[in-house]
Amino acid sequence: MPKVKKSKGGGGEKKVPTLALADQILEGDAVKATNRVKNRDRRQEDEDEYVDERLSRKILQQARIQQEELESEYGTGTSSVTKKQPSTVLGSGSQDADSDEEWPSLGAEGQCEDMEFGSVVEVDPEDEKAIQMFMNKNPPVRRTLADIIMEKITEKQTEVGTVMSEISGRPLPQMDARVIEVYKGVSKVLSKYRSGKLPKAFKIIPALSNWEQVLYLTEPETWTAAAMYQATRIFSSNLKERMAQRFYNLVLLPRIRDDIAEYKRLNFHLYSALKKAFFKPGAWFKGILVPLCESGTCTLREAVIIGSVLTKCSVPVLYSSAAMLKLAEMEYNGANSIFLRLLLDKKYALPFRVLDALVAHFLRFRTEKRTLPVLWHQSLLTLVQRYKADLASEQKGALLELLRFQTHAQISAEVRRELQHSQSRDEEVGVAPMMVLD
Repeated sequence: MPKVKKSKGGGGEKKVPTLALADQILEGDAVKATNRVKNRDRRQEDEDEYVDERLSRKILQQARIQQEELESEYGTGTSSVTKKQPSTVLGSGSQDADSDEEWPSLGAEGQCEDMEFGSVVEVDPEDEKAIQMFMNKNPPVRRTLADIIMEKITEKQTEVGTVMSEISGRPLPQMDARVIEVYKGVSKVLSKYRSGKLPKAFKIIPALSNWEQVLYLTEPETWTAAAMYQATRIFSSNLKERMAQRFYNLVLLPRIRDDIAEYKRLNFHLYSALKKAFFKPGAWFKGILVPLCESGTCTLREAVIIGSVLTKCSVPVLYSSAAMLKLAEMEYNGANSIFLRLLLDKKYALPFRVLDALVAHFLRFRTEKRTLPVLWHQSLLTLVQRYKADLASEQKGALLELLRFQTHAQISAEVRRELQHSQSRDEEVGVAPMMVLD
């Protein structure tokens, strides 16, 4: 028989007491006791605990102090609602311009604020009356959207048809009846659209050469607000800037103005479309802002609602500078002050050419006999607060002279203090390159 190997340690093997088979089975089935203590009961006791009386008293005291501060700042009617000022520039932590969770309104001081959806935008009657004094007394006759589109289409067809007839000797063929029938059906869909997918025939309109003529077949004046938002999203993404400008001017802007005039507020989807249109900022300024101010009929409510888009969206500095230059050079109608103040609050580094145009804009009112609105004084104060160090000493002297003719009980003193206690630019530098809005 082979020998039993011994361990290297030199010690003998320890003998393990053997158990009977029945005892081993019973020992294996038994549950061994552990030292683990479950904290289930302890967590339950912690959740059932209440805040003690001393801490509750401190919390109520702080809530009462905040409520009194809100009442003293905004009035007794806003004690339970925390006011939220709109963001100026979109960043990584701010709300996206495409978000539909914000709604424009007008506060007690004429500031655009967010409020509950569906409420009517209230304006100060005195400010509205002051702005009406500078509106165009003989506005041009406003044509319908169909008249504008058909006029352009007819003009283009006449020109192209004449050229084609001279070349080939045959008239220009008309649109296929089947195409007309398809887009008449699309018109019925868009007049009842609420949500969901759009017809594919509508999505291909931006790729067509005669997109204006096809768009007229869909009857944009009958679209729902949700359909207008979807159309703006498609056209702003697929059209070139010049074509998008025409869509904004001929389709979107008239619909927005009609909705504000009818309901004293702007529909949620239309406001979202107005923000979505900022995908092309150049077309937005040329197709919406500049035509609105040039019409001479922009109301205070329209300026506040449309201007709130500027506070929520990031505006490229070149487009902002070109827009301010255009607003400063055009005829004043009251709404210009709102848009100028909102753009000045962006605090961009403006070229001296723009600053000179803004100073000249305000100096034109030295001989104005009409009472200027408070918004005009506010925009002047914003200019000197943001860019007082970039103004020349001659310009500051001219503005101080202006305050002798156009004064405000509270604002003029602040403007004078900003001008007198600030440094002037020593010498002019080259004008930065900028874009010009035709």
